[in-house]
Amino acid sequence: MQFPESWLREFCNPPLTTQQLADTLTMGGLEVEELRPVAPPFTRIVVGEIREAAQHPGADRLRVCQVDAGQGALLNIVCGAPNARVGIKVPCALVGAELPPGEDGKPFQIKLGKLRGVESQGMLCSARELKLSEDHAGLLELAADAPVGSDIREVLKLDDTLFTLKLTPNLAHALSVYGVARELSALTGTPLKLTEFPPVPPVHDARLKVKVSAPDLCGRFSGRIVRNVDTTAKTPQWMVDRLERCGQRSVTALVDISNYVMFEFGRPSHIFDYDKIHGGLDVRWGRPGEQLKLLNGSTVAVDETVGVIADDRQVESLAGIMGGEATAVSHDTRNVYVEAAFWWPRAVQGRSRRYNFSTDAGHRFERGVDPSQTVAHIERITRLILEICGGEAGPMDDQLIKLPEQKPVSLRVARAAKVIGMPVTQEQCADALARLGLPATAVTGVLTVKPPPWRFDLTIEEDLIEEVVRIIGYNQLPTVPPLAPITARLPPEARRSRFAVRRLLAGLGYQETINFSFVEESWERDLAGNAEPIRLLNPIASQMGVMRSSLLGSLLQVLKFNLDRKAERVRVFEMGRVFLRDDAVATTDSTVRGIRQPMRLAGLAYGDADAMQWARKSAGVDFFDMKGDVEAMLSPLRAQFKASGHPALHPGRCASIWLDGRDIGVVGELHPRWRQSWELAQAPMLFELDLETIVQREVPAFEPVPKFQPVQRDIAVIVSDEIKHDAVMQAIQAAGTGGLLRDAFLFDVYKPKQPVPGLALHEKSLAVRLTLGSREATLTDDQIDAAVKAVVDSIAGRLGGRLRG
Repeated sequence: MQFPESWLREFCNPPLTTQQLADTLTMGGLEVEELRPVAPPFTRIVVGEIREAAQHPGADRLRVCQVDAGQGALLNIVCGAPNARVGIKVPCALVGAELPPGEDGKPFQIKLGKLRGVESQGMLCSARELKLSEDHAGLLELAADAPVGSDIREVLKLDDTLFTLKLTPNLAHALSVYGVARELSALTGTPLKLTEFPPVPPVHDARLKVKVSAPDLCGRFSGRIVRNVDTTAKTPQWMVDRLERCGQRSVTALVDISNYVMFEFGRPSHIFDYDKIHGGLDVRWGRPGEQLKLLNGSTVAVDETVGVIADDRQVESLAGIMGGEATAVSHDTRNVYVEAAFWWPRAVQGRSRRYNFSTDAGHRFERGVDPSQTVAHIERITRLILEICGGEAGPMDDQLIKLPEQKPVSLRVARAAKVIGMPVTQEQCADALARLGLPATAVTGVLTVKPPPWRFDLTIEEDLIEEVVRIIGYNQLPTVPPLAPITARLPPEARRSRFAVRRLLAGLGYQETINFSFVEESWERDLAGNAEPIRLLNPIASQMGVMRSSLLGSLLQVLKFNLDRKAERVRVFEMGRVFLRDDAVATTDSTVRGIRQPMRLAGLAYGDADAMQWARKSAGVDFFDMKGDVEAMLSPLRAQFKASGHPALHPGRCASIWLDGRDIGVVGELHPRWRQSWELAQAPMLFELDLETIVQREVPAFEPVPKFQPVQRDIAVIVSDEIKHDAVMQAIQAAGTGGLLRDAFLFDVYKPKQPVPGLALHEKSLAVRLTLGSREATLTDDQIDAAVKAVVDSIAGRLGGRLRG
């Protein structure tokens, strides 16, 4: 919210400097985000009146003006503005004046000079040249009563400061200049200027029939007819200036008046063209199929969840958000209907976002607007209309349907002292609440407050405690060292941090990416096999309508993004949350009923296995490269890889990853179908793992170095071509070697291309190196032969293999 300091001080003017005032508001919970002067520094610019304007003898687009700038003699000034004419008053920069800095950051100084041979004794200025606005179509025309020769900063009140507040949603009562002044009065003790709105006497008895059919939409509806208004009347300059300094451009007098009162008192209102209303008005919920063309030019469809104001023919306005074009005031309007209502916050919340726009009215109504002041604010609007546009006011209509129930809230003084962290007395609490306009009834140690109608944020005891402490002052809180002992929470040694996992992957050449949890529905269907993903009620974009149950789609999108920018080798990973349906999950502080949200780790590798180098020929990354990265990440744990299937991966190049009998993830090559649909030149390798399993690790146990040398024996066994390497290793480890087998390593595979003696075409020969050893003594030949025989027998018994002769 933005407003000028001078407007605030009209309601509450404490003896504070601008910076002190800003600091006071910030410490009171109304954060001042920015302080900015209304106009940049400039000097010797005064009000000048053009007395004569003649054509320049040497230039078609220049005029030679005789200007009265209050210097005792007329100044000869050459000007090229199209609106330079006799009788207007404009800013005149005298010789020696400094204009605001230009693009080079240096002030522009006015000097005596000649333009096309004619002497110019100054410069006539536009609003843009003074950095007051971007308007540079002509000279800035001043009011006719501006005193000639007066400093332009005083005439336009440019020595002012713009305050920009960053308000939290609970501070709806501060969304106006008067609301901020009320808070400032409470914080400083400076009296607040009370406002009075004497009723405007009606001069006719015309009324508009209004029916409120939805009490859960509108709690109070007030309005009146004003006849014979002059909609072509010009908005007074003081109102235009204040609106511009609140960030609102001037439109027409009637629209400006409505906006002015909204910024002044936080009351959004709407002015209808009375003659365009068919019959009466009906305040109700929308109906399916109804449409409305809004003031911003867009046409929206409404339904039974959207509040509207309709006449006997059509919908005329979105309740509490924006009016319709059909009943908008124009230069032809003669009679208007002024409306101010109380809309229930829940009836307005989220409706603007549904139509992808926001309004000042909706911003206020969805947070809560004082329902007690609708009539008073219409009286304020009516007086401004009569003063600026003329007209004849009619009687006030005011329907009270259902107003918010202000439930009393109690504050225990002892509880407040405990929460605040410093001693407070009952008198201090009562005084703080009274300054905020919250008179309390006191019983020993307990204060009970009935919130005023402009406070929608006071519902529990902690709300009152917050009010007390911000009035007392956060800077009054004592600095107290912690009383509890501080002990470091050391992570268990059997668990590594997520940062350690990230660092490990970075060491393997991967780069981390962070992606949205909202993804395309087609990704869930194609890459995760999820036909019923968790859908968003209000997605931020149409292609981000569901919650992801897999990280693979996000990584493929990152890959495509990089390939489109000529990247040749991509290695990325993501550590993020996925969302799965699970009826066993209950709602807690960190969970949502029916939705499980585990953390996953996924990676993708594309292009060459190694970065460009001279030592060896480049080769594309394959399944075994990715499998090695997964094994390095899980080390020292040893996982099993079992052939399996996954919707996103190649059916013959995909493996599930098992650890301690649990399926913890998957690794493999992208399915050819998805490789084609994503238009990839080669297939990327991917993995996705359960993060909780990865962060767990075995604590290393130290063992003495064996005193006796190990023995190695190479054996060649023949097995069926269908036997997998993993099955052979399991058979070897299961052999009864009496604990002598330390390691087994496959170092050669032979598959005959044509029949050879002792080896069929459907068989293969596997060369395995066995490492044997004992901690107690050097192995004898008999022990070695027995252990090798046990290994061969285990392979024969489990796999039907035999020792190659």
